[in-house]
Amino acid sequence: MRVVNRSLRVEIEDQMKQHGYNLNQVAELTGINVGNLSMALNGVSRAMTIRQLDALARVFGKVPGWLYELYTEECISEEKLSRPRLIPYLVRCAEVGRNDCIEPVISKILDNPKNVSVIFPVAEKLFQKGRYKESARFYQLVVDNVKDSFSEMLAMSHYRLFLIAQGTDAEKNWKSVIQFEPFRKRLPENHQLAALLKLAKVCYSLEKWDEVERFAEELIELSSILHELKTEEAVAVEHHLVYYFGMGRLFKGAVLEEKGLYEEAKKVVQDYAHLERFKPLDEAGLKEVEKFKVWAKANLYTLEVLTGNDGILNEYVEYLEGLDRLNEILSGLTTILKSANTYGFCVDPILQRFSKSINRFDSFDNDLINSGRHLWFRYHKAVYEFRNGRIEQGIDETLRCISLAKEMKRHEDFARCVSLFEKYRGYASKRQIKDYQSTVIREEVDRK
Repeated sequence: MRVVNRSLRVEIEDQMKQHGYNLNQVAELTGINVGNLSMALNGVSRAMTIRQLDALARVFGKVPGWLYELYTEECISEEKLSRPRLIPYLVRCAEVGRNDCIEPVISKILDNPKNVSVIFPVAEKLFQKGRYKESARFYQLVVDNVKDSFSEMLAMSHYRLFLIAQGTDAEKNWKSVIQFEPFRKRLPENHQLAALLKLAKVCYSLEKWDEVERFAEELIELSSILHELKTEEAVAVEHHLVYYFGMGRLFKGAVLEEKGLYEEAKKVVQDYAHLERFKPLDEAGLKEVEKFKVWAKANLYTLEVLTGNDGILNEYVEYLEGLDRLNEILSGLTTILKSANTYGFCVDPILQRFSKSINRFDSFDNDLINSGRHLWFRYHKAVYEFRNGRIEQGIDETLRCISLAKEMKRHEDFARCVSLFEKYRGYASKRQIKDYQSTVIREEVDRK
C-alpha cells in the first residue's frame, strides 16, 4: 500500500481509474468545467480549489475532508502562501473537523507574524456561518499573535470572543467583559454601538450596576454624536440610531430603579417614552419609538408598584395580560412579589391568574437576562410563601433558587439562597433535605 510521497493528483487519478471514469465524465458529474478540471489535475496553470476537491469526493463516495491532508501543496509552496486557497481551506477543515490538517498549516503561517492577517478572515467566515466554537479558535490565534494593541483586527477578535462567550455562566460572562472592555473604543463605530449595548446587557445580568451605568452613558453619547453628525446612512448599524439612544436611557433608568431611586428613574422613563424628538425618523425609526413607548409604560407601572402603590396592581395585571409576552410577565411578577414582600400585601389571586405562565418560566434558563430574572422570581416567591406561612412551598422554591444559582455559577446568590434554606431547615422534609444536600455537595465539589 502506497503511503510515502502521496500526491493529491495521483490519488484522484487512482479513483478515476477505480470507478472507470474519464475526464469528461468526472467533469459532468462534478459540474466542473472540463478545461479547468484538466488544468487543475495537470497542474499546468490552475491550482485545484477546495470546492473542486469536495465535489470530487462526493463523486467518488468519500467522506467530507477527503485528501485534505494533501491539499496544503495547493496553498503553500516555496514558502509562499496563497490567501485565496488557504482561507477557504482552513474554513472547510474547521467545518468538517479536520483539526489534524489545521495545526501544521497554522504553524507554517505563523512562521511570519505578518501572516496572522490570513487567520482573521477565516475566523470571520466561520463566525458569519454560525460556527462560533470553530471561529473562536482562530480569533484566539489573532489575539495571541497581534502585537499592535490598536489594531482593529485585534479589537474585532476580542469583540467576537466576547460575543461567543456569552451564556448563563456568570463567571465566564464576567471574565469575557474584563477581557474585551479595554478594546471597545477601538472598534468601528457601528460595532461600538452594538458592543456597548451587549456590554450593558451582560453587566445587567451580572448585577454590576456601576458598569451598566457607564456603558449606558457611553451608548447615549455615541448614538447622539452619530445622530448630530448625520452619519446614520454611512454607519451600517443593525438598528436605527434612536434604538441605541433609547436603550442607553432604558438601562440608565434600570440602574436607578435597582438603586431604589424610583423618582429619578421615572424621569428617565418619561424621557425615553417620547423619542419622537429624535429626528429625522424613517419608518424603521418610528417603529423603534413605538417599542420604547410600550416599554416605558410597563416600566412606569413597575416603578409605581415598587413604591408600594398596590392600588395600581389590577391595572398593571391587565396590562401584562394584554401584552401576552412571557418575558414581560416574568419581569412584572418579579416586581409584584418584591413589592408584596416589602409592603405586606397579598398577591395570591395574581399568582393563580398567571399560573400557566409561571410554569413556563423554565424556558428562560438559557437566556442571558431572563435566566437571572427567573432566579429572582423564585427567590421572592420563596420569601412570599414563607411570609404567608406556606413553609413547604417556600422550601421548594428555595431549592429551585439554589439549583438555578448553582447552574449559573452565581455564587453570591447561591449563598443567599442557602442562607434562606438554613433559616427554615428545621421544617424541611426528608426529600427536601436530600435534594438540598445533593445540590450543595455538588456545588462544593464543582468549586474545588
